[in-house]
Amino acid sequence: MISSRYARAFSHLGLASVLALSLGACGTFGGFGGSQQVAVQEPAVAPEMPATIRADEIVGRWGLASFQNPADRARTEAAARGQCKQPYVIGAGSSGGVIMHLADQATPQELRLKGSPSGKNYIGPPGPSGGEQDREIVSFDGRVLVTRFIDKDAATRYGNMVYVRCAPRA
Repeated sequence: MISSRYARAFSHLGLASVLALSLGACGTFGGFGGSQQVAVQEPAVAPEMPATIRADEIVGRWGLASFQNPADRARTEAAARGQCKQPYVIGAGSSGGVIMHLADQATPQELRLKGSPSGKNYIGPPGPSGGEQDREIVSFDGRVLVTRFIDKDAATRYGNMVYVRCAPRA
């Protein structure tokens, strides 16, 4: 015997099917929607803007540390320099990006350097600049790279990430 709960679910499913068929027929057979099909146009995706920093400028070995308080930046840069014994390696991606970690991801992946109309640069997965998974490049002088995650939770946990370029191996 079928319980009333299952019977009710089947009746709701049947009603939904009948409504879907009825609404579909309205546009097809000259009902409420007329006989013309309305084309739904998806919004155009804006092309990615190139960053003012090239991927090859940040590929390499980096000491890494982070700070929350801007007054701690100099101390943090010194701490990052000390991390060159175990450097964070930013690799070159196969399609012109860089190999780095996203927030909370154990496996690095290829990310893109992206520009923006405001002049800011970002590192993140393909898509619009300033997305939730992106990190903003706060500053870069060739030797020191400072980034901050866009996602508020990640930004709070990781702070301002300071990458100090390690000297080439002797």
